[in-house]
Amino acid sequence: MFSSQGPTLRELAVQALSSTERGYDLLAPKFDHTPFRTPDRFLAATAEALRPLGPFDAGLDVCCGNGAGVGTLLPLCRERVTGVDFSAGMLAAADRAVRAPRGDGPAVEWVRADARALPFTGGFDLAVSFGAFGHFLPAERPALFGGVHRALRPGGLFAFPIGAPQPVTSPWHWALLGFDGMMRVRNLLWRPRFVMYYRTFALGGVREDLADAGFDVSLLPLEEFGRRPDGSPRWRLVVARKV
Repeated sequence: MFSSQGPTLRELAVQALSSTERGYDLLAPKFDHTPFRTPDRFLAATAEALRPLGPFDAGLDVCCGNGAGVGTLLPLCRERVTGVDFSAGMLAAADRAVRAPRGDGPAVEWVRADARALPFTGGFDLAVSFGAFGHFLPAERPALFGGVHRALRPGGLFAFPIGAPQPVTSPWHWALLGFDGMMRVRNLLWRPRFVMYYRTFALGGVREDLADAGFDVSLLPLEEFGRRPDGSPRWRLVVARKV
């Protein structure tokens, strides 16, 4: 799962015993060489699904990490793209990895802030987020979604991919269940907490929280990832429009 350029077991142990913010500061230089980075195929599928819904002037990547989502937004946005994250280490890595296109392309900017208290009001047409929602407890989603809603212009979109639940017959179901269980025990016994759970972002509750925040929610199937035996998509793009 990790390349030779990725973090060592000792480095991962230190990160796991740190706070969420400090853990990502430490992980940032090697983050691209871990399985935690959102795969390019998810970024590309999201961009293809969003392209017909544009054009967009200003884009926002919420919890931008190493900047991969910002790079995805650049071809979709005409004026500027902003990445926001609470980890200074990840923002520094993103700044090294992503460069604004020369000429008439959109400008790129980085903002350090907590996604539960975004410092933006009405400046964006499109917001995205990739692979970060496990860092928010369900009780924190109203603040997160409310901040994104406030950051968007009327009619603006908030989009992110979400996977279907793994069936109980899948080894992934039990692996993710076991991981979340270990994290709960870790956070019960150790401080500071490291918040990362894989099974706390169910679509039903997410749709309700988005609607409560003032979004009209639709779902687009990401056909590249196929369908389950019951015919439902394995992955969908949640598209929440500010109303």
